[in-house]
Amino acid sequence: MSTTTTPAGRYRPFFWEEFARTAAARSQAPGRRQPVPAWAERGLRALRDGLGYEPGSAPAMRPLHRVELTDEARATQQLPDSYRAEHAALTLFGLHQAAGAEPVHRSGIGLGTAVRNLREGLLSDHAAERRLIAAATAQDLDELVQHLRGLIPLLRHAGTGLDYTRLYRDLQGWLTPDNGRVLRAWGLQYTDPGPEGTAEEAPSDGADGGPYWAVFDPQLAQAGAHMAALRSGAGRQAGAVPAMWPFYRTRISSQLRNRGALTRDLMAEHAALTVFGMHQQGRDTRMHTPGFSPGSACRLLLARDSGADRTAIERRLGALLTSVETGELTQHLRGLVPLLRRAGIGLDYDALRVALRRWDDPQRPDEQARIRSRWDRDFHTQATPQRT
Repeated sequence: MSTTTTPAGRYRPFFWEEFARTAAARSQAPGRRQPVPAWAERGLRALRDGLGYEPGSAPAMRPLHRVELTDEARATQQLPDSYRAEHAALTLFGLHQAAGAEPVHRSGIGLGTAVRNLREGLLSDHAAERRLIAAATAQDLDELVQHLRGLIPLLRHAGTGLDYTRLYRDLQGWLTPDNGRVLRAWGLQYTDPGPEGTAEEAPSDGADGGPYWAVFDPQLAQAGAHMAALRSGAGRQAGAVPAMWPFYRTRISSQLRNRGALTRDLMAEHAALTVFGMHQQGRDTRMHTPGFSPGSACRLLLARDSGADRTAIERRLGALLTSVETGELTQHLRGLVPLLRRAGIGLDYDALRVALRRWDDPQRPDEQARIRSRWDRDFHTQATPQRT
């Protein structure tokens, strides 16, 4: 229904791209600084005047749009999302860009990265995180734009730019199934967990302090709120739950992070965190217990509780071991951990994350059988009696 190309099929730059290119050309011109072109000044005034107007209702803004409307779209009451998204991006750019200042459209700077820059200078960690999460939890495009209008003056004051072409695409995808990718990109850009690597390769005592379950302190005043945030991610796509952003430690390359890529490492950590949130709920000791697999935990559960139903526990473990893919395995783990929590029995979440990462990995076709055999063996192995 819309396009950013001319009738001849050539790409037509967005207004913010044209402004940035013109500013770059002026800065490289010999002699004294060149004045801002009249069309650029008029355009910025039109964008600022368009703040608060419905898309398409500000006459001065219409020539600045690059999304072309079809006759069908003009005849309807509802403009296409691409046009509405461009209107929002244009007005935000007009609020951000001063006529004679350096261009604020900077390729590659996503919203999460821009807010992270605020955190490193103008705002505290808590204030920056609160503002980004408020935007990320907006219920519709209008509410999202309102939150962004509160952020833009801070970015301008801090001299932080933004990739407005990327922002336009994020706004366009806000109410589509692509929403999860947008949220994941913002969260990963903001948290920036470190250099490229995998969950399996990341050291447990690295600069980030290790995975969250390894450093979690049950005595913290915020412990209950943190566990609630982890539980809120159950059944949700990894990276698409803003409340969980502060707890990810998976290392992802900058390219994948900026794209909001859904990697196997991130999915495994997300699943382990949601299970840990259920397991730790209400416990005053940490439920991450190195060396305890689901099999050994179930064996200890039977040993501690003489009234435990062995058949029921074996059935739960059997369902766990026969899971075909990671999603099914995670569901069965969520059914098991309430029993372990009540008995005060932990799990090794470092090993569990590795298992979730490898369970249905097509690059490791034999790994599922190995993990299954190990957990089954841990369940059936009897503890060696201590000699007196």
